[in-house]
Amino acid sequence: MKIGVIGAGSWGTALAVLLGRKGLPVSLWVRRTGLLEKIGKMRINSDYLPDVSIPENIRLTNDLEEAVCRKNFVILSVPSHALVSIMREIRDFTGRHTIIINTAKGLAEGPDMRLSQVITRLAPQSRVAVLSGPNHAEEVGRLLPTASVVASTEEAVAEKVQDLFMAPTFRVYTSPDIIGVELGGALKNIIAIGAGVCDGLNYGDNTKAALLTRGLVEITRLGLALGAHRGTFSGLTGMGDLFVTCASRHSRNRYVGMMLGKDHSLKEVTSAMKMVAEGIRTTRIAYALSQKHSVKMPITREIYKLLFLEKDPQQAVKNLMQRQKTHEIEEIAFD
Repeated sequence: MKIGVIGAGSWGTALAVLLGRKGLPVSLWVRRTGLLEKIGKMRINSDYLPDVSIPENIRLTNDLEEAVCRKNFVILSVPSHALVSIMREIRDFTGRHTIIINTAKGLAEGPDMRLSQVITRLAPQSRVAVLSGPNHAEEVGRLLPTASVVASTEEAVAEKVQDLFMAPTFRVYTSPDIIGVELGGALKNIIAIGAGVCDGLNYGDNTKAALLTRGLVEITRLGLALGAHRGTFSGLTGMGDLFVTCASRHSRNRYVGMMLGKDHSLKEVTSAMKMVAEGIRTTRIAYALSQKHSVKMPITREIYKLLFLEKDPQQAVKNLMQRQKTHEIEEIAFD
C-alpha cells in the first residue's frame, strides 16, 4: 500500500500524519521549496500545523511525479480553485489501480460543479472517492477523537478508503451518496460565514441556532435539486460539519464572517489570511445554482450580497428577519 498526499496545508499535513502514525508509507507533496526545507529540518509544518510533529516515515517531496506515480491512493488536499491545474499535472501518473481521494470542501465553476466530477473528467481511468466530515486539521493532528464519511459510487472503493483511514481516533463511515457528501461539505461553509457575521455583530446563541437550522434547510433544498439523498444532510457531512464549522475557533469561514460583521472589507480580511476560505467562492457558485434551479436560499442570497455587493451586515440580517411569513417545513404545512 503506497500513498501520496498532494498539498501540505493544514489538512493535507494532518492526514499524512494520521496515516504515517499507522505505519503506512506516505509521500507528502509540498508546493513551496522553502516550506519543504523547513518541514524537513524541523519535522513540523510551522506555517500550517505548528503543534503537530511529522513522523520520519513521511517522505517529503516537491516532485509531483514522485508523489503520485505507482501510488495506490492519491489524496488531494488542495483548494478547489487549484484542483484543475493539479489534476492536469498528475493524471498521466495515475491509472486504473489508483484511487484518487478528494478532501477539499468546495465547488468548481462550470458544468462539472462537484470536485469529484472534475477529477473523473480529467482522469477517467482512475477511481474516485470523497472524504468529508466535521474534522478540523488542528484536532485530527493532535489525535482527538472524530468521525468522517467516505463516499464513492463504487462500494469496494469506499470500503478500501474506509480501511485506509480507520484509526483509534478517526472513525470512518461509508456512503454511496457522493453528491450529498460533497454538497454538504461545501455548502456548510456559506452558513459558517453567516455564523461569523452573527459573532461579529455580537448576536447571541439564539441567533446562531436559528441560522444553523434554517441554513441546513437551504443546504438540503439545493442538495435534493441536484440529486442528493435527504438523509445525508442529517449526518456527519451535513449537520455534523455544519455545526463544527459554524462554532469552532479553527473555522476560516466563520472568521471571514466575523471580520465582515466587525466592518472589515472582504479584501482586508482575505489579504491577511494564509489559508483559503472556500465559502467565499462556494457562495458565488451556490447562489448561481439556486437561481438556475429555482431553489429558495435566502441566507445564501444575503451572504452573496454581503461578500460581493458590499451589503451592510445588519441590513442583511434585517432582510432575513422581515421576510414574508411562511411555515417551517414544506412537507407538513397546513392544508
